Amino acid sequence: MARYITRRLLLIFPTLIGIITLNFFIVQLAPGGPVDQMIATLTGQDTGSAASRVAGAQSAVQTPQMEATQYAGAQGLDPELIAAIEKQFGFDKPIHERYLKMLGDYLTLDLGDSYFQNRPVIDLIIERLPVSVSLGLWSTLLVYLLSIPLGIRKAVHDGTRFDAWTSGVIFVGYAVPSFLFAVFMIVLFAGGSYLDIFPLKGLTSNDWDTMSPLAKVGDYFWHLALPVAALTIGGFATLTMLTKNSFLDEISKQYVLTARAKGINQKRVLYGHVFRNAMLIVIAGFPAALIGVLFTGALLIEVIFSLDGLGLLGFEAVLRRDYPIMFGTLFCFTFLGLLLTLIGDITYTLVDPRIDFETRET
Repeated sequence: MARYITRRLLLIFPTLIGIITLNFFIVQLAPGGPVDQMIATLTGQDTGSAASRVAGAQSAVQTPQMEATQYAGAQGLDPELIAAIEKQFGFDKPIHERYLKMLGDYLTLDLGDSYFQNRPVIDLIIERLPVSVSLGLWSTLLVYLLSIPLGIRKAVHDGTRFDAWTSGVIFVGYAVPSFLFAVFMIVLFAGGSYLDIFPLKGLTSNDWDTMSPLAKVGDYFWHLALPVAALTIGGFATLTMLTKNSFLDEISKQYVLTARAKGINQKRVLYGHVFRNAMLIVIAGFPAALIGVLFTGALLIEVIFSLDGLGLLGFEAVLRRDYPIMFGTLFCFTFLGLLLTLIGDITYTLVDPRIDFETRET
């Protein structure tokens, strides 16, 4: 297993380079880049955060306006002003030079500076990371803790009254999106039309720094209660049915029937034989589930509860064409995804020791 882990770790770097390279050229060649964003702000077509950068570009050029047609919406602007804007964002250099510079910076873990926030990307990611980790970790943990036991029990009691009413609950959880549950819980428990028990926004209270360690823990989970509950309710349905169907498929196999015919205890058959085979498909989806909640699935939840996480950071970067943030978050997402996939493979061997990755070609 050690050799397999070493090979996988060595493959992480070229995989990262390949993904970053592909996305770099696709994004760089797409229209509507940061220069276009700045021109839109300069010509009054956009009043967003890029306005703070316009003054610097304008001060660099004080010549009369001339016709410029390289960028959409640039007609009537001085070409020297456009050149100054390009220099601000590094677009005065050929695309291959920008690419090589980015790779060189990434080798030293320098993710660059945000175009429109004037801050290092790594600082922005570190600042937003606690929110995303909190939402992703606790909601994924709760989903698995609820779904696996429930799915197993539904499989064992398939067709009973318990299976029927829990299927109704699961159907509701599957049909209603997480953000609607979030709004519903805000109305009920966060000062909406009924109770005012939980806070409406933020990850901690304003006086968190003055609290005792125990009070800080309580305040942290107090703020997380509603957003994590919304993500959990919206995410446990699919995993529950996957677990149930996986166990039903294993229970109907010949080796289970043979074990029962030999008089082996039901629990021993279920957890000694069926569990390790049925859980493989459930474990396979864990890395993708955690990454999905960490960086994309919680976007609307972050907006509803005013939580500044990585999902919201990446979404805003796409809208603004803030390339350093886009590529920086992509780098982090990909790196964590590859690590979690490796952890998932290791978990396979813990659930079923018969699996041997050492003999598999990688």
